[in-house]
Amino acid sequence: MSTTLVISVITGYFLLLVLISRLTSKGADSATFFTANRQSPWYLVAFGMIGASLSGVTFISVPGEVGNSFFSYFQVVLGYLLGYFVIAAVLLPIYYRLKLISIYSYLEQRFGFWSYKTGAFFFLLSRSIQAAFRLFLVASVLQVFLFDQLGVPFWVSVLITIILIWVYTYKGGIKTIVWTDTLQTLFMLTAAVATFVIIMNSMDMSLGEAIKSIRADRMSETFFWDWNNGKNFFKQFFTGAFIAIVMTGLDQDMMQKNLTCPNLKDAQKNIFGFSVVLVLANLLFLGLGIMLYFYAGQLNMEIPARTDMLFPLIARDHLGIFGGVVFLLGIIAAAYSSADSALTALTTSFCVDFLGFEKKEESVKKPMRIKVHIGFSILLFLVILIFNAINDDSVINSIFRAAGYTYGPLLALFAFGILTKRGVIDKYVLPICVLSPIISYVINENSVNWLNGFQFGFFILVLNGFLTFMGLLAISKKGGLTPDNKFSDQSV
Repeated sequence: MSTTLVISVITGYFLLLVLISRLTSKGADSATFFTANRQSPWYLVAFGMIGASLSGVTFISVPGEVGNSFFSYFQVVLGYLLGYFVIAAVLLPIYYRLKLISIYSYLEQRFGFWSYKTGAFFFLLSRSIQAAFRLFLVASVLQVFLFDQLGVPFWVSVLITIILIWVYTYKGGIKTIVWTDTLQTLFMLTAAVATFVIIMNSMDMSLGEAIKSIRADRMSETFFWDWNNGKNFFKQFFTGAFIAIVMTGLDQDMMQKNLTCPNLKDAQKNIFGFSVVLVLANLLFLGLGIMLYFYAGQLNMEIPARTDMLFPLIARDHLGIFGGVVFLLGIIAAAYSSADSALTALTTSFCVDFLGFEKKEESVKKPMRIKVHIGFSILLFLVILIFNAINDDSVINSIFRAAGYTYGPLLALFAFGILTKRGVIDKYVLPICVLSPIISYVINENSVNWLNGFQFGFFILVLNGFLTFMGLLAISKKGGLTPDNKFSDQSV
């Protein structure tokens, strides 16, 4: 692909997003930015959430990781269905009943000030890391497709990517995101299907032959039963369920979209519809992964050490102009659909959870909100550069590893609040939530020696959540908060 064509595709796509932003942000105020005035159609939110959930990680990292982990990731995907059921049946009714803007304010009502701030802090930490990982992946692709040819350093390509996202989200916020995510999901899924067809035709395969070849290949092995293996089915399945709960149901980014629906019933329709399509979409990307390896073998192409780059390199060098353009649109759409909502959610959480926006006048909110938006843009920029300096693994593994340590405390806080009627000594919550991930890390690093070869893998999330839950139980008291947010005198 020529440099001119790449620039034209990126420019055209960005202008389309800006147009949507202008149309959706007319008369926008803080309510529009944070909740879209709770008027979003559920089917629109559901379709857009697919792109936000898949992101550039699924688009590139999942197909590449097939060569290392086969179809084992689908065990995690199946677990998502259980997790989404819990979200729809348990979490959404709580959020709608309390009319929350930030879902972490539930923790203040349930436990107190420090529990609330701890939950919000761990979200900010988790989502900042995830968004940086995802943007890092896309910035790397743009570097290969465009900026290397122009002699532009990596940090400049990262800066440009973040600036583009900031420009079309700073005004309309979540209302703009709901619409742009829908467009970006369409581009992303179209790109995946088109790439599959292009490779299939290049290898003179019919659809039936392609499916048969995928099923016959050893990389399509899906279920692993060895208990000591990090890819064991039960570890992966239940980890998938917990990942869905924490990375969707306890994540301000994803829930902020759900809470733009007019009522609980519509939000539940959104979750159920989105979950089924998401499973099918992940299966598509896994199948695409095997096709990429088939095609690389036919081309006698050396598989890159970082398998994340397999899809981009094939798209750039072997799929022709149409295939290259389709891939570029897909990866940009995938990146922006997750990163733009992450930036908006980070801004929302900080403004509501730490700056008390609900108590401020509208004239004060807008300039402060813009400053926060800029601040998180800078933070993402710095984290991406750090990640680029130290990363030596596929991004999908990096994200789930980080989620295991940062989302565990959130999982435990909400689980303890929902499953028990006990309160906690609020001032001890933060130390418990900091200590549990540290202990989990030490156990994970030594599990092979200490636990007779046992490997946690992504299951570290469950261990972290369990340790945090037990810590909360240790500092718990009978009864909940009194009206003045203090515990009654009841002892354990």
